[in-house]
Amino acid sequence: MLDITDVLLQVYLKIDTVKNPEALVNHLANYIYSVGFGKIHLTKDEEHLLIDLGAFGQRAGWNVVYRGDYTAKADFFSYADEHKYARN
Repeated sequence: MLDITDVLLQVYLKIDTVKNPEALVNHLANYIYSVGFGKIHLTKDEEHLLIDLGAFGQRAGWNVVYRGDYTAKADFFSYADEHKYARN
């Protein structure tokens, strides 16, 4: 659960500045599905929200599906992020 909340924070911080927010949301939805499958239980409302995120993310196109490992938390972080938070 901690990994998912870390990724949610990164998406929240970056969503307004990335070139393709749909791709970021798609990656987030796939990450939550793959990492949380069988480990976390969502309410019906939460499940519908996750489905809506996935539907929004599909606007990114078919190529996003093949962009890599959905379980890699590091994909949501960048080198610049580490230095930005290290200084604070």
